[in-house]
Amino acid sequence: MSITRSSTINAQYIVGHVSELDEMYGPALERSVRKQMDHLDGHCRAFIARSPMVVIGTRYEGFADTSPRGDVAGFVRVVDDHTLIIPDRRGNNRLDSLRNIVQNPAVGLLFLIPGINETFRVNGDAVLSRDPELTASFAVEGKQPRTVIVVTVKEAYIHCSRALVRADLWNPAKYAEPGSVPTFGTMLAAHTAGFVEAQAVDDEAKVRVPLTLY
Repeated sequence: MSITRSSTINAQYIVGHVSELDEMYGPALERSVRKQMDHLDGHCRAFIARSPMVVIGTRYEGFADTSPRGDVAGFVRVVDDHTLIIPDRRGNNRLDSLRNIVQNPAVGLLFLIPGINETFRVNGDAVLSRDPELTASFAVEGKQPRTVIVVTVKEAYIHCSRALVRADLWNPAKYAEPGSVPTFGTMLAAHTAGFVEAQAVDDEAKVRVPLTLY
């Protein structure tokens, strides 16, 4: 492993082998090992059915990527104990996740439910399907996704609450104050070197996004 861009990283302290991790952290709790399954049972299905948000992790040629996917709770369909399907709703057509899946099927999924501090993780292999019957079955407002992501489950397990408890994620009192975070338009204008005008993008989004969800 080489670190080339940061002068704050002291190479002598880089952890370079998993044996170092084992020595530093010690063994996992037995229950944390036992909880992992290779399929989805009724409890897993119930969690996924209430989730309106899943973060998809993909990887290709040394680069990792994550992408949030959201819809009404239960939009991810569990077909059987080893298979789930995610509709690919409208986006910006970068297709990062889809391109990665075509070239490397490995995916990691993280399901979240508002108000619940535990998350649910699924790891497996994915393929993209454009089966017209399958895409039609996910139609909303008469509009169907161009593809669906079909995931074969290899690992599935509940994830403890510490991260979300530390973040106090669902506490309305912790919501960002208006104006404290750069808007989408502000960041897009800066990161495209003025290709777009910030206020115009923000104004357009208020109208366009609700009309183009599907």
